[in-house]
Amino acid sequence: MKIIAVIPARYASTRFPAKLMQDLGGKTVILRTYEAAVATKLFDDVFVVTDSDLIFNEIVAKGGKAIMSIKEHESGSDRIAEAVANLDVDIVVNVQGDEPFTEAGPLEQVLTVFRNDPDHKVDLASLMREITDEEEINNPNNVKVVVDQSNFALYFSRSVIPYPRDKDVGVRYFQHIGIYAFRKQALLDFHSLPMKSLEASEKLEQLRYLEFGKRIKMVETTHVGIGIDTAEDLEKARAILKDI
Repeated sequence: MKIIAVIPARYASTRFPAKLMQDLGGKTVILRTYEAAVATKLFDDVFVVTDSDLIFNEIVAKGGKAIMSIKEHESGSDRIAEAVANLDVDIVVNVQGDEPFTEAGPLEQVLTVFRNDPDHKVDLASLMREITDEEEINNPNNVKVVVDQSNFALYFSRSVIPYPRDKDVGVRYFQHIGIYAFRKQALLDFHSLPMKSLEASEKLEQLRYLEFGKRIKMVETTHVGIGIDTAEDLEKARAILKDI
């Protein structure tokens, strides 16, 4: 089973322009993310896929591997699908470009799903963590997921799901952690399918997979990624780096 990591890296960012090219302890954020993915030793290859000459050149100049995205894309899955279409690969892991402290543990969790799936019943694997704080549960920036008894995703939403009409039934709330592993064919299928109303409404690409019958296996984790979405996040990351 050939496994690669792909790091989608857009230069533009609404909340923090050019965040991936910001300095983080003498290296750019995207370079640190790339190096962290390689350092896990989980992958046969690691690629950055980008729409930016700056990011492409940054990775290649430092000895890394990068792919220029040819088309404009609405989602990370679309960008990755284009990049891997002609690659000989079985499993593709999406590593977030703005998470420079990527660790092997959570990535190993999603890869184990496919190693234990000889009948290919799983199209995607991803992570979720339990949340209990009411503010976290109600925050629309925290995407929630509900699963069946085998931990296959039933639905993802920015809303509170399930609705707590009865608070005494032991419902657990899970936040989706955006680490994905895909079978290559699932990515290619996604790229060829249209966006439907659920995805358009919630602005969650994982709903396209569900709407078209793909099976997403969720794995419970305690992992909390350290993403860089704002200038304040970058300062926190710099502080963390000094303590490592």
